[in-house]
Amino acid sequence: MTVETPTRFSPLSEWQDRFERLPTGFQVRELPCLTQLTLRLEPGSAAASAVESCLGVTLPGPVRAELSGDVKVLWMGPDEWLLVAPDGERDDLLARLRSAVGDEFATVTDVSAQRTTLALSGHLVREVLAQGCAIDLDPRVTPVGSCPTTLLAQAPVTLVVRGEAASGVWLLVRSSFASYLAAWLVDACTEYRGSTVPRSLS
Repeated sequence: MTVETPTRFSPLSEWQDRFERLPTGFQVRELPCLTQLTLRLEPGSAAASAVESCLGVTLPGPVRAELSGDVKVLWMGPDEWLLVAPDGERDDLLARLRSAVGDEFATVTDVSAQRTTLALSGHLVREVLAQGCAIDLDPRVTPVGSCPTTLLAQAPVTLVVRGEAASGVWLLVRSSFASYLAAWLVDACTEYRGSTVPRSLS
């Protein structure tokens, strides 16, 4: 019997036209259907070493992300990481990780359907996010590779700093909050419409 893979839908597919009308200094695009796996294990354990060898990276420490490979590794808690990979890599990544861990104490769980990802870019990112987020995005405080889990306009998000001075950011948000957050982002940058000149980031 053939088992069909359920079709996945983007929770923000209807927002793309509005995203394209945002100010030139604040671009938003959704990265739908990324592979997302929750990894739970004891840091420094044999399982951790096996996973690091499998991925070719070191599991990052508190509030940090490893962004160098195809699989991004985000620290989510003392014994928890979120692995983010391109769409279509779920089955292969699950199989490789579970094979690497073997009988060691660890769990790898597919959570791809829980969240969607918004990629923000431009010189206005820090200013727009500052309207609804208590995290200080000054690069001296949150440099590239930071990944705090916080609230943005009261919506829980994991914020991944990917560009210098927060000029590139990922927002991982639960699908149920995605439309609300998209509406807030569009509204928050209303005052910058027509802005083409970078504002001070000091």
